[in-house]
Amino acid sequence: MPELPEVETTRRGIAPHVEGREIVEVIVREPRLRVPVPGDLVDRLVGARLGPLARRAKYLLFPIAGATPASLLWHLGMSGSLRIARLGELPKKHDHLDLVLDDGAILRYHDPRRFGFVDWLAGDVELDPRLARLGPEPLSEAFHGERLHRLSRGRRLAVKPFLMDSGVVVGVGNIYAAEALFLAGIDPRRAAGRIGRERYARLAAAVQEVLAAAIAQGGTTLRDFVGGTGEPGYFRQRLNVYGRDGAPCRRCGGELRRVTLGQRSSVFCPRCQT
Repeated sequence: MPELPEVETTRRGIAPHVEGREIVEVIVREPRLRVPVPGDLVDRLVGARLGPLARRAKYLLFPIAGATPASLLWHLGMSGSLRIARLGELPKKHDHLDLVLDDGAILRYHDPRRFGFVDWLAGDVELDPRLARLGPEPLSEAFHGERLHRLSRGRRLAVKPFLMDSGVVVGVGNIYAAEALFLAGIDPRRAAGRIGRERYARLAAAVQEVLAAAIAQGGTTLRDFVGGTGEPGYFRQRLNVYGRDGAPCRRCGGELRRVTLGQRSSVFCPRCQT
C-alpha cells in the first residue's frame, strides 16, 4: 500500500504539471472504485482550474480555484498511482480516470484493485469526517516525543500498532514504523505505556529521519507503486528490517525475527531492539 512518502512523492511529481492548469475534459472509464466516482464529477470539473496541490496524511488534495472552497480528495488505496500522460498515449488496463488539461497533459489514475477513490469535497477540508480526526503530520512541529509519551500512558497496546494509529500521528504505516523502531532500538512488541519520555523522543526523531530519507529517495519500491512521473521509488535498498526476516541484522549480525502485531507482520532484531 502506498504510504506517506509514496503519496508525497506523487504530489511532488505531478504538481508542476497540474497546478494552475484548466481541466478541459474528464474521462471516467471505471466509476466503481472504493467510493464510486460522483455522477456529477465531470460537470463540476470541466472548465475548473487547479490550485496548489496539498497532502494530508495519505490523501491528496486538489484545490479548485475560485471564491467557493472546493477540492478533489484523492486516495490511492492499496495499488493506485497517478502519473502524467500525454494526448495520444493510449490508456492501459486499469487506467480508470483521466483529467485532460489545457496544455495537453493528462493526469491518469491507475488502480488494479480499485481500492482508491476520487471524491468532490466542498467547504473546509479539515471539517471532512475523513480528515477531521487525523493526528499531526509526522514531519511537522506538532509531532514530537512528548506527544507519544502523553498519549501512550496506560496503553497496553504494543508500540508498533500504537505508532501506526492515525489519531496518534498520520502516515506511519507498516514499513516506516518497523524501520523507525529499529533506528530507535525499541522492540515493536513492547507495551506503548511502558516506554519512557527519552525513548519516545528517540522514536519521534527516528520516524522523522526515516520518512525524510524515504521522501528524498522517492518512496519505497513496491510491486504496484510508481511516482507521479511513472518512475518507481528506491528506498527499499536501504531498509534495515522490513521484509528481511531471517536475514542478518545490519547492525549486530544477529538473525532478524518476524512476529505478527495487530494482524500485520513485523520484523525486528531481538538484540538491538529491547
